[in-house]
Amino acid sequence: MVDITTLPGAREADDRAAELAWRLPAELAPLARIALDYRWAWDPDGSDLFRALDPHAWELNARNPVRQLADLAPHAAEIAASHGPTLERIARLQAVLEHDRARPETAIGGLDGPVVFVCAEFGVHPSLPIYSGGLGALAGDILKGASDRALPLIGVGLLYRKGYFQQRLDRTGLQHEYWTQIMPERLPTVQVRDEVGAPLTLSFPFFGRDVAFHVWRAEIGRVPLYLLDAELEENDPLDRWITARLYEGNPLTRLGQYGLLGLGTVRALRALGIDPGVLHFNEGHPALAALELAAEQVAAGMAIDDALAAARDRCVFTTHTPVPAGNETYETASFLEAFGDLPHRLGIDAERFLDLCRVHPGSDEWPGMTPLALRLSRRANAVSLRHGEVAREMWRPLYGGVEADEVPITHVTNGIHLPTFLSPPMRGLLDRHLGEGWLARAAEAETWAPVDTIPDEELWAARNEARRLLVDYVKVKSVQDRLLRGEDPERVKAVAETFAEDTLTLGFARRIATYKRLFLLTYDPERVRRIFADGPPVQLVLAGKAHPLDDNAKQMLVDVFGLSEAVGITSRVAFLENYDLSVAAPIVGGCDVWLNVPRPPLEASGTSGMKSAANGGLNLSVLDGWWSEGYDGENGWEIDGDAFAGEDEATQDARHAHALYDILEQRVIPLFADRDADGIPAAGSRWSSAPCGRTARASARRGWLRSTPRGSIRTTRPDESLA
Repeated sequence: MVDITTLPGAREADDRAAELAWRLPAELAPLARIALDYRWAWDPDGSDLFRALDPHAWELNARNPVRQLADLAPHAAEIAASHGPTLERIARLQAVLEHDRARPETAIGGLDGPVVFVCAEFGVHPSLPIYSGGLGALAGDILKGASDRALPLIGVGLLYRKGYFQQRLDRTGLQHEYWTQIMPERLPTVQVRDEVGAPLTLSFPFFGRDVAFHVWRAEIGRVPLYLLDAELEENDPLDRWITARLYEGNPLTRLGQYGLLGLGTVRALRALGIDPGVLHFNEGHPALAALELAAEQVAAGMAIDDALAAARDRCVFTTHTPVPAGNETYETASFLEAFGDLPHRLGIDAERFLDLCRVHPGSDEWPGMTPLALRLSRRANAVSLRHGEVAREMWRPLYGGVEADEVPITHVTNGIHLPTFLSPPMRGLLDRHLGEGWLARAAEAETWAPVDTIPDEELWAARNEARRLLVDYVKVKSVQDRLLRGEDPERVKAVAETFAEDTLTLGFARRIATYKRLFLLTYDPERVRRIFADGPPVQLVLAGKAHPLDDNAKQMLVDVFGLSEAVGITSRVAFLENYDLSVAAPIVGGCDVWLNVPRPPLEASGTSGMKSAANGGLNLSVLDGWWSEGYDGENGWEIDGDAFAGEDEATQDARHAHALYDILEQRVIPLFADRDADGIPAAGSRWSSAPCGRTARASARRGWLRSTPRGSIRTTRPDESLA
């Protein structure tokens, strides 16, 4: 059993809540404890409740509920404290949180302790900016899903004092980066203290010195998330930088991050009194934790081979990418110098230590974390059916060159946390038709059966309202972004007025990486101009960040800006700067068609398209990642993901770009424009789907929204990889 109310940090959270409540009128005091538990973030009224206290301050405070309460003006507090409906909302949310924590724990068979889920980033909420993209969003969703299911799970990550970078674009589309300082004292986090009340201080060895770190805790519903922090005065400036920035470009700093995430996690768990039933490495970054477990056993007198086997029995691993940058290696001498004490503590020589981290033992190749994670995990999984096939082929050499189907890597297709990403119109619609408590049954096929009986006009009304909310958001944010870029105010106003709530809206929002191929959207300027300037109106919402060191990805943004200007479609294309969870939510909620054109087979899974599907959007995607499983022939459109014999990348790019344009011109745009007498898309059967089934629809009128529930989405199942 995991009683999070007794784990280290729980007492500190109570003290922090009492301190925060002291600043508030007694009627608002329960908000203090609510603010320190991110369970409010996926309650349908949580965000609106905190926003209502002071809407302007809520945005200025980056939607941080602790800052919202700490900075609440006396007159605003008095108004809220005397407003009956507000007090009723507070009481309801307080009851939800208390009921959630009181539920009995759901056991995971075969485990005698909690799952400790270790990841380099967690995308829980915009106010906790320790994430960059899909890996973090998935990790946050898994914590939330575990809380919903009352699973015994604990998260461990790093507290980046500068987070991921903030993005600004100039008028040419060139990305500029800057970082802001994060103050954990003002976040919904608490610092874990020792038995005498001092900050718990631990250390891990790095380059022959001990690097000290503290531990912070955030509440993600029933799941505690512990965050390790090297920003301590006793550390030298280089060591303090270890937890400064997420995905720091300097490889030595990244080695420090992975040393802290691996070695530090095990040491923190020991100090916290947590004995994990299993360590789950979400990507290879924390893999050194397995060697720390083995070193403990060697110190207790166990032979090294037995110690490695014991460590392997306690670890599982999820690999997320076939892209080389996601499976990075490190210069051998630096790697040995950074973790030079590990061979000694394990009782092995340097070569055997390096061989644990190499694909080919005995070679001179650089060591990496992914081979180590694969070697020292009892179970490994990819994140989609196709990615499993790719991963088994990719890692065959590590297993002696056996046939791909003999490589012990299975797959667990990624999912999404529905309560986080459902738009208000969609959630309201499904709440009315799927029955009380349907979200708890979302993984069951029968839950979605009532979708077939929802009247078309209700489905279409929900889609229209979600699109309207997106267009309103785009108008405000794009105006702000364009004015900050120094564009002419009159032109900015005209552009904003062009975006319309009744116009077919395409979306492309994700990390901007070369293999994601944003450049396909600008491949043929004349066809792009024709799609957006001739015929029925179409508009496109773009968002995403390129890594600061990825110049090719940055150039793709410049090309998009240049093309939209050159062919005169600037008013039809909106790029929303500084993409994060707060920007993602309205986009996935309101877009009619989600575009995804990765170079196959490099899209391991991808979950943004699932979020769009959950909101009634349709996917137009290369058959790669999750879409190879989710596409059923009726719930969207496909671009062939197979490689043709003798086809090079340039030829494939041309083929995929023209396939994208063909589908938009010949199928998507006409289908959206073809309406019946009630203004509903007449050929709506094309939008039918079933995320948990493959049933074809007999009716010719199913509505654009039939794509939503059943075979196009899946919910997170944080227990699946432990089966």
